[in-house]
Amino acid sequence: MTIYIIIITCAISFIGFSNPAFLQALLFEPYSINQNKQYYRFVTGGFLHADWMHLFVNMLVLYSFGQAVEYYYDGLFGTYSDAVFVLLYVSAIFAANVSTYFKHQNNSSFRSLGASGAVSAIVFAFILFAPYQKLYLFFALPLPAIVYGILYLVYEYTMSKRGNSIIHHEAHLEGAIYGMLFTIALKPMVAASFFEKLF
Repeated sequence: MTIYIIIITCAISFIGFSNPAFLQALLFEPYSINQNKQYYRFVTGGFLHADWMHLFVNMLVLYSFGQAVEYYYDGLFGTYSDAVFVLLYVSAIFAANVSTYFKHQNNSSFRSLGASGAVSAIVFAFILFAPYQKLYLFFALPLPAIVYGILYLVYEYTMSKRGNSIIHHEAHLEGAIYGMLFTIALKPMVAASFFEKLF
């Protein structure tokens, strides 16, 4: 399913790169959701990207972690694993935008796009299953996944409070937390297993 999501995201993003009207119609825009009841924007914005680099980074991270999470989900959910994985990804796009919607629903100038919230959910679902797996920060510094996760949360929280960046840090933070909560909500035993591995 990871590959299918990447293909769909790339296709939609490619259209958006060359078609501003298409991009404008689908990006996450709280004001339009509030005024025009365009609720689809909660999700469609997650399949658009600002440029090639934005798309490449998100899809690289999704490719790197998505298939691993699919493997773990297969052990947990069996024949339903594909459906649960897709539900995690799509619902994470929505969940990562909820607080931003309430914050900016009357702000006609705010808009956002990108899969970062959903990708963060996938990464943190992975951390639940393999907290001591080595991840390479900046492709050079090896860190246990749990340490990377803590640093990521602290960074995103700090940047979201500053509020002077074009990057949607709230979506990153909320997507990350959602990825863990979603998995634990469906299979509470994962939480016990996580702490057992951790300690």
